[in-house]
Amino acid sequence: METTKRVALTREEIAEIVRGLDPIDWVQLRLIAQLPPEEQIMAGMRAAEFARAIVRGALMERFPNETRSQINMRVLRHFTTVRMESK
Repeated sequence: METTKRVALTREEIAEIVRGLDPIDWVQLRLIAQLPPEEQIMAGMRAAEFARAIVRGALMERFPNETRSQINMRVLRHFTTVRMESK
């Protein structure tokens, strides 16, 4: 198993990454903060499912001949940080 040495990012590199992110939606955060904990979890789960659906739709357009199962594996690969060796 190969290990990768981590290199610390500079302040400029971090700033460049942050500049590419959408601004924080403070109104949405306040609304979610007012929910009970179980509803906060549900809101997060709905947001995650929405993101998966968007990626799934894009992949279905990009790979129209693949099965639903193959597309789902691509979605899983997209959102999974752990990488396994491909066959």
